[in-house]
Amino acid sequence: MLEVRRLEARWLRAAVLASIVAAGACSATGPEGAPELSGGGSPTADRAADANALVTRVIDGDTVEARFGGRVLDVRLIGIDTPESVAPGQPVECYALAASRFTGHELEGERVRLEFDVERLDRFGRTLAYVWLGPELFNETLVRLGYAFVTTYPPNVQYVDRLRDAQREARANERGVWGRCIDR
Repeated sequence: MLEVRRLEARWLRAAVLASIVAAGACSATGPEGAPELSGGGSPTADRAADANALVTRVIDGDTVEARFGGRVLDVRLIGIDTPESVAPGQPVECYALAASRFTGHELEGERVRLEFDVERLDRFGRTLAYVWLGPELFNETLVRLGYAFVTTYPPNVQYVDRLRDAQREARANERGVWGRCIDR
């Protein structure tokens, strides 16, 4: 059953990614519709070649450990929040373990590109980043599949429109938390 869910998730991710590419759904665009990167860089299609980090461990659905620039960093994905699974003194929330498993299955051991926004660290000292898995903005994938909610903290809002669109789609289709944990 778990393998069927993995295949369904992969097919859904592929379909979502194909629709994003086909629609040119980038909120910030540069010349000829190519996405602009904070701090410079290449268009989305070239992100696989631009991998700058290796995910060494998944802490929970929205936090990973990654080797970047010769250091190991705790990386908190910008603009999203998954249900809590490891918060001290708090119960495990609905869909938290599914979000953590999905992030682990997709990112652990993978080369990714970390993209930073205005603020580089959160109040806990974690590195804040958008995580690109090849051409895919993984933060957005978590939201689109219903594993995460959009949670923004200005000034880190570079992809907020993309994330909000993904959340509207997940909610409308009752994916993940929207179909299992949220009373309508």
